[in-house]
Amino acid sequence: MTVNEALRGIGGAFVMLSVALGYLVHPGWFLFTAFVGLNLLQSAFTKWCPMMWLLQKLGLPDERQTTDGHLIR
Repeated sequence: MTVNEALRGIGGAFVMLSVALGYLVHPGWFLFTAFVGLNLLQSAFTKWCPMMWLLQKLGLPDERQTTDGHLIR
């Protein structure tokens, strides 16, 4: 799994979880949904995302490589 794939999965999970919590527990959880959305929006312009930094520090590769060293995009 690459950083980009993990980021999409985590982002989707955070949105779904916060919407469910906002509906079932307390509407204040919708603020977390807004936070995730704003972070995704700012990363589109700045090319920087805190979660990507964390995933890279955890050792996830930016891109996949074949056994002969070629990059798969």
